[in-house]
Amino acid sequence: MSVRELVVLGTGSQVPTRTRNHNGYLLRWDGEGLLFDPGEGTQRQMLFAGVAASSITRICLSHFHGDHCLGVPGVVQRLSLDGVRHPVVAHYPASGAEYFARLRHASAFRETAELVESPVAEPGEIARGAFGRLLARRLSHPVESFGYQLVEPDTRRMLPDRLAALGVRGPAVGQLQRDGFVEVGERRVELPAVSEPRRGQRFAFVMDTRLCDGVFELAEHADLLVIESTFLSADAALATEYGHLTAAQAGRVAAECGVRKLVLSHFSQRYPDPEAFRAEAAASFGGEIVVASDISRIAVPARRPARAAAD
Repeated sequence: MSVRELVVLGTGSQVPTRTRNHNGYLLRWDGEGLLFDPGEGTQRQMLFAGVAASSITRICLSHFHGDHCLGVPGVVQRLSLDGVRHPVVAHYPASGAEYFARLRHASAFRETAELVESPVAEPGEIARGAFGRLLARRLSHPVESFGYQLVEPDTRRMLPDRLAALGVRGPAVGQLQRDGFVEVGERRVELPAVSEPRRGQRFAFVMDTRLCDGVFELAEHADLLVIESTFLSADAALATEYGHLTAAQAGRVAAECGVRKLVLSHFSQRYPDPEAFRAEAAASFGGEIVVASDISRIAVPARRPARAAAD
């Protein structure tokens, strides 16, 4: 059975707290495990969350500030220590290649796992596979930063009642899906007559940025949007100065982009009440809001019926 969920490993920003580790997010997407922005302590957080190193297939770094990348050495070494057999691809801003090299070889260890570096130099599609397409978009931060979007391809859902009515059964169903039509007696049955569109799901990851075009491009029609909300509106000037979002801005993005589930994270240590972030986002976004907490699991929303997805 396929699993699509976000395992939250850390939700703090520059300074961790007693309850919030530095960043870390593992997206489990069927057979893929995409580890986003592993900050310091991620390897230990994975143990608390019950996440094995073997579940990681990609490491995606938004940028090279410490709270988003200082967990790389431990994670990379753990891949070899645990004998991970499949290649793990690492995406990161190409301008920070020197930093990644230092992180990857931060200390002596016996490297046996295969880590394939795939730096991101320009926005656009950076990977494609059974999971769909992985895209990167530029964000607005004092250092080069990219956000990531996973887009599953659109497919069609077969309608059993229509298949039965037209006499399509057994191997003929597979042939219909492959070829787009099938001959049943003297009748030619086309795929659209017995199926309906099934929109692919979308996931977006937006960290450390001011409002910019890239934020909205990434969030567009996301089923699950993970987005930083470092500041509250009272400190909006600080957010802009340091290249961050407020919770209110995150809510606005979700509302304007048709997001289904909004996950707020990357909270400044200056705020003791996380529910204040929810209240600000909810002022403009009426959908489901999750104020992320460490070692939690957030399910990707179930697919909507095709007609509802098209509305």
